[in-house]
Amino acid sequence: MFIALGILLICIGIILIWFHISYSPLKHQFTRDVSRLMADRTASANEIFTIGDFENLPPIVQKFISYCGYIGTQKMSFMTAEFRDVAFMQNQNGPALLIDYTQYNFINVPSRLAFIDSSMFGVPFEGYDYYLGGKGGMKGVIGKAIQLFHQTGKEMDEACLVTYLAECMFIPASLLQGYITFEEINELQVTATIENNGIAVSGIFTFNEAGEMISFATGNRAIAKSDGTFEYVRWSALCSDYQLSENGIKYPAIFQAVWNYPEDDFVYFDGIISKISYGE
Repeated sequence: MFIALGILLICIGIILIWFHISYSPLKHQFTRDVSRLMADRTASANEIFTIGDFENLPPIVQKFISYCGYIGTQKMSFMTAEFRDVAFMQNQNGPALLIDYTQYNFINVPSRLAFIDSSMFGVPFEGYDYYLGGKGGMKGVIGKAIQLFHQTGKEMDEACLVTYLAECMFIPASLLQGYITFEEINELQVTATIENNGIAVSGIFTFNEAGEMISFATGNRAIAKSDGTFEYVRWSALCSDYQLSENGIKYPAIFQAVWNYPEDDFVYFDGIISKISYGE
């Protein structure tokens, strides 16, 4: 009996050590994928943004670029954004998790990698959202070892590509690559379309009079249902509270992701951006 109890305590100790070390297989995959994209990216050769770079874009997009202070800064090849203590909900009836969220967006070929770090009842929960090589997916792992889900397929390819589109305003070098096109709706709204790997998705950007981008909305994003099928639901990204960063660029401190169901809006990601940085 004492031997069995001792073995049990040793196993519990090993599990607790495993939970608390920084290494995890999913995080290693994320880091490896980021490193590979870093190595493959095309540097900007110290080029800076000029007003002329954006002269073919709708006036409100040009106003946004100027308002945020990108003119005269160095063109980037990727963006890093960090969120801390985001209120994240997997479904409308479930509890909110507090997560840390780190993402990389690359512009040479549309690519987006994001890592979720959290815990449930003291057990680590990790997520990996990716759009890589024209394919999108979402993984969820608990205890660093047990995969809860791995969603892939055409719907995820579209969802991850349209998420990249929703964030393109904050990586203005992506607007100059040719894979994003715009059509003006009115003075404060434009339709944007991105094409990659044989898939095209679209959404509407809305700006305020100051030139701040305040929302993006699309019908090209599906949500996974409990039976494994997908349902297309209107999806919105809301931005507010623009602030001046240390590098002189304005960006929204508050970001929300919302499923716009017919009966009600479901804010499932409610966070504050702690840092945005760029790499040449």
